[in-house]
Amino acid sequence: MDDHDDHDDVAAPGPEQWPEERVEAALEALLLVVDTPVASRDLATALDLPEDRVRRALIRLAASYENRRSGIDLRFAGDGWRMYTRSEYSSYVERLILDGARSKLTRAALETLAVVAYRQPVTRSRVSAVRGVNVDGVMRTLLARGLIAEADPILDVPGTHYVTTELFLERLGIASLDELPPIAPLLPDVDVIDELGDELNDELAVRIAKAERRRQGARAEPTTE
Repeated sequence: MDDHDDHDDVAAPGPEQWPEERVEAALEALLLVVDTPVASRDLATALDLPEDRVRRALIRLAASYENRRSGIDLRFAGDGWRMYTRSEYSSYVERLILDGARSKLTRAALETLAVVAYRQPVTRSRVSAVRGVNVDGVMRTLLARGLIAEADPILDVPGTHYVTTELFLERLGIASLDELPPIAPLLPDVDVIDELGDELNDELAVRIAKAERRRQGARAEPTTE
């Protein structure tokens, strides 16, 4: 057996052999992709590490963010851990989200929105299965724009479920989901998605224009008949 074969037989160190800095880095990677608080035991299971070690690493991470006044605030909320925007920077985050709302929804966002609309209440994993791709980023975009929201917990059904919002109905100009056009059993129809996108994006442009006119009118002197 040559040196190359010997090298291949050496297994990479598992998480139990990681230094604490790497455990903290792995926790950051996990917390970055969750939208709801995660229990330390679930994080420990994901990393195959003892829960007490994971809990200590989380406390160190939170203290590190606090000590250097990071824009990230790691907190234990409810029954789990989650990353939040530090409050002193929330206005800048809000500005970015509002500016992003002026842009049109991408085709991927429209397809994801259609799946939620026709299959709600639906889990993120189910949406991913229907579309055949990871939808984490797109779901965050739709949540930020207020087009979808987390549904109330469903008894005996695991996972977070998502539904469309009143804003979604307003953007389409319909009163209820019953007014949505027919769609194929599994995947959104191309024409329906295009129509949905046109209506949403056109309505968004109209609302932005109206808001701009209202702001300009507020600065102008009132007139009389």
